Amino acid sequence: MASQGAQTTAATTTHVDQRPKSLADFDPPQKPKRNKYAFACAMLASMTSILLGYDIGVMSGAAIYIKKDLKISDVQVEVLVGILNLYSLLGSAAAGRTSDWIGRRYTIVLAGAIFFVGALLMGFATNYAFLMVGRFVAGIGVGYALMIAPVYTAEVSPASSRGFLTSFPEVFINAGILLGYVSNYAFSKLSLHLGWRMMLGIGAIPSVLLAVGVLAMPESPRWLVMQGRLGDARKVLNRTSDSKDEAALRLADIKEAAGIPQECNDDVVQVEKRSHGEGVWRELLLHPTPAVRHCLICAVGIHFFQQSSGIDAVVLYSPRIFEKAGITSDDLILLATVAVGFVKTLFILVATFLLDRIGRRPLLLSSVAGMILSLATLGFSLTVIDHSHVRIPWAVGLALTTVLSYVAFFSIGMGPITWVYSSEIFPLQLRAQGASMGVAMNRVTSGVLSMSFISLYKAISIGGAFFLFAGIATVAWLFFYTMLPETQGKTLEEMQVLFGNFHWLRDSKRKKRNAQLLGNGNGNSDGSSNVQLGAVSKPITN
Repeated sequence: MASQGAQTTAATTTHVDQRPKSLADFDPPQKPKRNKYAFACAMLASMTSILLGYDIGVMSGAAIYIKKDLKISDVQVEVLVGILNLYSLLGSAAAGRTSDWIGRRYTIVLAGAIFFVGALLMGFATNYAFLMVGRFVAGIGVGYALMIAPVYTAEVSPASSRGFLTSFPEVFINAGILLGYVSNYAFSKLSLHLGWRMMLGIGAIPSVLLAVGVLAMPESPRWLVMQGRLGDARKVLNRTSDSKDEAALRLADIKEAAGIPQECNDDVVQVEKRSHGEGVWRELLLHPTPAVRHCLICAVGIHFFQQSSGIDAVVLYSPRIFEKAGITSDDLILLATVAVGFVKTLFILVATFLLDRIGRRPLLLSSVAGMILSLATLGFSLTVIDHSHVRIPWAVGLALTTVLSYVAFFSIGMGPITWVYSSEIFPLQLRAQGASMGVAMNRVTSGVLSMSFISLYKAISIGGAFFLFAGIATVAWLFFYTMLPETQGKTLEEMQVLFGNFHWLRDSKRKKRNAQLLGNGNGNSDGSSNVQLGAVSKPITN
């Protein structure tokens, strides 16, 4: 048995020696500069997320005028606002297989084309039923865009700036929300019949520009490797990596994950066609390894808590929240929503520069803690206002302030990290489908919340609704603390050793405590990720 183990070790060593040693061996002592080509690719891909953001922002104000013009009930407003999230499930479910079939880049083009048709249908809608058809088509386009943008960005980004670049989809969702709010205010001056149609229909313009711009991007290097196009993948990696050595390491990692021998260096090779959905769902859902099961729980969980903590209630129904807080003028309400969009966009930009500096985990936990405090305070102020028969200026001011602080805390952590984390943790062959599972949970939760918020606050009061969201956010903090390891600075292929041990937190604390007792605590600069890696580094089979 001993000799057999020695042979296995020797074989493993021989295999590893064929690859570049480690990304850390090539990192210069100073922080590397941002790769401008990877930056441009990530920005173009992520701009498709502006479509969802615009729809969320514009519908919050357009719903006021649609209700007046089409004479619809509150329940119909709820369905109109929230149904796009459920329709987008079809898009996100299809996007995983579509992107494996036609590639990540053309899937982004398809998303823009579908949303273009949906926006035109909504803009020309003559009645409620016609409007719902437009929502259906636009929802499918949104589902495609939500799934594929973070996956493409994660796959094209170097490890040193992956958090920064993969947060771009959330940046552009927020930019879209702000544009939607501005559109509401601008077109509110038009006639009732024309104003809301212009708000919705003008969303077709950016979708065309985005679809054309995406054609200038390269294909994802990981998708190219899965198709056996090593030469094309090598060219893309050389342009999107911080160095030639890093490009070689990334290519070696992707080849290993795709099952291609390291000594195979032809420009085009034969690859077992497993990337079109064959066996992927079985590996992901029916017979997952411990590592894959851990990844799936983390991805689905973080998407669920992102939406169930109330962000869409605040963004979609901010006009109603401000009305409940005591603001009665439509102009002032729409201006207040513009302030929400501005704060949300500002803090997401701050978050992009913090993700790769202080890590996903501390930023996420700090963000959720701030959200809990803001939601509880908002619930308190709205309860005071609701139970008072006179205007209470301090309560109105507190409500407005806490709405802004809530979206700020959300945008600095929970918002971008959800997309970054869920797009980077899955193994290569499961990445598209795994990410689509997270997006599906995101859209289901968002749809249920946005289609029931009015009924919810009528049943338990608007203050009670936000106390409920504060409770959910508290559960979310505990989930993130116990389940999500740090992924900062790891390549997508190195990520696999971080997952699979559900007791990683306890083990890492024990290991750190033992190291301190032995006087070996001199490597604390990279403490959390190194300790986690040591705690869970066991063989994983994908």
